[in-house]
Amino acid sequence: MAKRKTAYVCSDCGADFPRWQGQCSDCGAWNTISEFVVSPAASKHTAQRQGYAGQTSAEVQTLDKIDLQALPRFGSGFKELDRVLGGGIVPGAAMLIGGSPGAGKSTLLLQTMCHLADKQAALYVTGEESLQQVALRANRLNLPTDKLQLLAETSIETICDIALSVKPRIMVIDSIQVMHVADVQSAPGSVSQVRESAAYLTRFAKQHHIAMFLVGHVTKDGTLAGPKVLEHCIDCSMMLEGESDGRFRTLRGHKNRFGAVNELGVFAMTGGGLKEVKNPSAIFLSRDEQASPGSVVMVTWEGTRPILVEIQALVDYSQMANPRRIAVGLEQNRLAMLLAVMHRHGNVQMNDQDVFVNVVGGVKVAETGADLALLLAMMSSFKNQTLQQDLIAFGEVGLAGEIRPVPNGTERLIEAAKHGFKKAIVPYANRPKQPIEGMQVIGVKRLSEALEAIWN
Repeated sequence: MAKRKTAYVCSDCGADFPRWQGQCSDCGAWNTISEFVVSPAASKHTAQRQGYAGQTSAEVQTLDKIDLQALPRFGSGFKELDRVLGGGIVPGAAMLIGGSPGAGKSTLLLQTMCHLADKQAALYVTGEESLQQVALRANRLNLPTDKLQLLAETSIETICDIALSVKPRIMVIDSIQVMHVADVQSAPGSVSQVRESAAYLTRFAKQHHIAMFLVGHVTKDGTLAGPKVLEHCIDCSMMLEGESDGRFRTLRGHKNRFGAVNELGVFAMTGGGLKEVKNPSAIFLSRDEQASPGSVVMVTWEGTRPILVEIQALVDYSQMANPRRIAVGLEQNRLAMLLAVMHRHGNVQMNDQDVFVNVVGGVKVAETGADLALLLAMMSSFKNQTLQQDLIAFGEVGLAGEIRPVPNGTERLIEAAKHGFKKAIVPYANRPKQPIEGMQVIGVKRLSEALEAIWN
């Protein structure tokens, strides 16, 4: 009998080590290295029987002889989901969707599978819930239940054998953390089981041209649970974000081999399941009729479309020795940096003030184009003076106080004009070549110019 070999793998970055150690020397994380059992190599016959081996011979081709026909995508029934996927579902693609408990991952996939089951063979594999629980959810959502095929199983080999007989065109595995491979001697959810299960299902999907959705758990800090190689081996990685008691959910793409990265889809959680929001800007701009200090609208660019969001700031005198700096939906470190820029180049000192900033609607803004709008919102709250309701602002602020341009500036202005905004403060390099009807565009090069444009 072959001797078992063990390796030690970091669950954050996937680095291998010959022995256990407290800290990963590659990524610097602590207590993330766990034991991984290396299975002996399978023979050629065994690999072909288990679905590991493809063709026995490979053909070498030059780039000019490769067929470049369009990928045969098909719609999921949700335009917002198709947007995040890059235009639709690609046969043979392995897609990973993660999210916090209660975010709506199983609900979204169940609605999608019930819709697709009317047109093609679909198989929903559940490892965490019973068949009765899935059926109860489908009946509660008033979904068609006569075409979708269900399977309650956690063995990867059994799932693939049944899929060969059912021959589905699309499959859902809910979830990858409870699946296990017989050759790996470790518990389900461990680094080795998650890695081998995902690799097995990915090879199976590509060999048989089956679109595969994998549901993944998240850790307490919001990242996908399991080894980092889980995200490397799949084709598309998505995160469904949103508070369990909130109404809206955002589906954000983090990796996509068949489309743009960082696309955003917006859904509303209702009693009948998830409903797509076709105009997210109108939802996030539900402002009060009466203007209040500390509120300004910016245009953020998510994937391939602009979205208008409201940024709010509250600056108040601090009763503590160390004033608080709290950012929700924005980067905490960038807030501290912008306060220093405001002090040096705007002659505004807030070192004795508590500063709270928030992006309305639960949206997370990761781009630097929110810098100028955030500074204007903090200044408005600090001075206790309201800004115009029809004003928008965007632009990156450098450490020297300069206003740097952002991508797709003209498209952002056109989107704001469609929603009735009349005035915009933007970087000087983002001024449109042609005037936009009904909008006054003010281009600024320095932070002092932006402040003077509002508070003369």
